[in-house]
Amino acid sequence: MTAVLPARAPEAATELPPAAEAPRTARAGLPGTVARFVGRWSLRALVAGAVVAFLGLAVGPHVLGYRTMTMLTGSMAPNIEAGDVVVSTPLAVEDVEVGMVISYHIPIDDHRVVTHRVIEVDRTADGTVAVRTQGDANDAPDPWTAVLSGDTAYQMQAVVPELGNLITVLRDPVVNKVLVYGAPALLAGWMLLVIWRPARDEDDEPAADEGQPAA
Repeated sequence: MTAVLPARAPEAATELPPAAEAPRTARAGLPGTVARFVGRWSLRALVAGAVVAFLGLAVGPHVLGYRTMTMLTGSMAPNIEAGDVVVSTPLAVEDVEVGMVISYHIPIDDHRVVTHRVIEVDRTADGTVAVRTQGDANDAPDPWTAVLSGDTAYQMQAVVPELGNLITVLRDPVVNKVLVYGAPALLAGWMLLVIWRPARDEDDEPAADEGQPAA
């Protein structure tokens, strides 16, 4: 007689944990990308600064009517140092008052323009306005009395530190030649770089290994 053994049910397959994701490596071209980014924006900032300076010093006075002058001495220190640029706006001569800082032609020697503080105003019956001035850093008043000719004087409104020193450097013959010939070359090179720069490839993301359940 043959014995029949009961069938044994198969055990359920155990599921293996998914394989750990491989760590992503740092982007190999990161230093180069940062260098290109810094160089590109530095050049843009330089060009923008040059444009703003040109508009402010060359175009602005003709369009908006203000004047700019480089302070050559420290006679108005500490408010205005040598090498600073003074920005002055028009003012009616009859409105000039003691305490104002004005730019005007001195009545002696080379009739150069100075920017000093008004310490005395003398108005005559015919409308003539004469002033005495003094530099803030000077111990004595200027040795002259200046008659303000015309209808307009120029009162200081703003000071741009060190800009006059930069202008002096740019006017140097050697620096001027470098800018005349070098700036267009740099601009042309930058434009060619922008036009012919190869498109960046998308970074390949490492695919994560997915665990497969065992049969």
